[in-house]
Amino acid sequence: MDLRRLTKTIFRDSLLASQLAKLINDYWRLLRSNGVEEVKIMNFCGTHEYTSTHYGIRNILPQGVSLVAGPGCPVCITPSYYVETAVELALEGFTAYTYGDAYRLPAVREVKGCRSLSDARMAGADVRVVYSFLDAVRDAASHGKPAVFLAVGFETTCPAYASAIASEMVPSNLTLISAGRLTPPAARYAVERVGTVSGVIAPGHVSTITGAGVWRFLPEEYGIPTVVTGFEPVDVLIAVATILKQLAENKPGLVVEYSRTVTMDGNQRAKKFLSQVFDVVDSAWRGIGFIEKSGYSLRKQFEQYDVVKTFGLREPGKDDWKNDLMPGCICGQVILGAAKPTDCPLFMKRCTPGTPYGPCMVSAEGACSIWARLGGRERLVEVV
Repeated sequence: MDLRRLTKTIFRDSLLASQLAKLINDYWRLLRSNGVEEVKIMNFCGTHEYTSTHYGIRNILPQGVSLVAGPGCPVCITPSYYVETAVELALEGFTAYTYGDAYRLPAVREVKGCRSLSDARMAGADVRVVYSFLDAVRDAASHGKPAVFLAVGFETTCPAYASAIASEMVPSNLTLISAGRLTPPAARYAVERVGTVSGVIAPGHVSTITGAGVWRFLPEEYGIPTVVTGFEPVDVLIAVATILKQLAENKPGLVVEYSRTVTMDGNQRAKKFLSQVFDVVDSAWRGIGFIEKSGYSLRKQFEQYDVVKTFGLREPGKDDWKNDLMPGCICGQVILGAAKPTDCPLFMKRCTPGTPYGPCMVSAEGACSIWARLGGRERLVEVV
């Protein structure tokens, strides 16, 4: 049996899942006996939100224990300004590259009738969807025309940009719209601004790069149990049980459940590339605003790859940043776990996976898209 198949066999085992569900109920009864009425656990990562929804995990949790989405979808939080810039350059003759889930990401402001790179391609622009940054590097080198890459992503994606730049693989005709973001500052922001989070399921793949140690501040400064976990249903159930256990024992701490991939210190080589190529700066998150030390900006010695500096563009600053969501869209609240997708009056009406109105309906990691495609708890309760 290969490793991938073995992992699925173990971490999708129904008997193990049933035992964990019983353990979760036992811990919840203990908490209830101590007067706890509600436990809210944040699924920080979009892929955890997918696992929770796809496998119906919310439906086997006790009433009073809830899973809420967090800001762990990189496409959802990419500021509208970057999309507008990519569309504008594409329409001016640049070859524009991006990943598949950012291709349909809508901007607030239309550029010559286009709100997304998908629209721009329909209007005749040269927009190319790629699987990796290196695909764009090779393609741009082959044609030599002015090109731009809409470089979204978190700590997992940004090392690919950094290693290619540091290794002098990027051709001079290819520039980046640097929209990379760091996740721990967003978790701190969510906890401080939204509050009422009893536990955090921290992202496994991000922690593979950063190391689990970056999440220590949650239990140490805020007393919030935190579990770095994997993406199979049993992984998530273990995380929920561990958080409830810590709450019941009043011993908040950091646990690495995803130890088959994550260490405390992370991937040193990837982190070295990131620090070599990027500065960490205050940056805007779509629908939220600026978060301190939450963005990657190309260092001065690599400015020739920065589309903003190369072409004298101006990014919105803290003083002139405006909410960059469409009227009526509540993605900013959904991203922070302050609202469910079904709380939005536009959900599955004006905003659907086929016709996304807000950014959370575009990516496979967006909470609204996940709930629309797979259904949330309320939908299953209604069916029953």
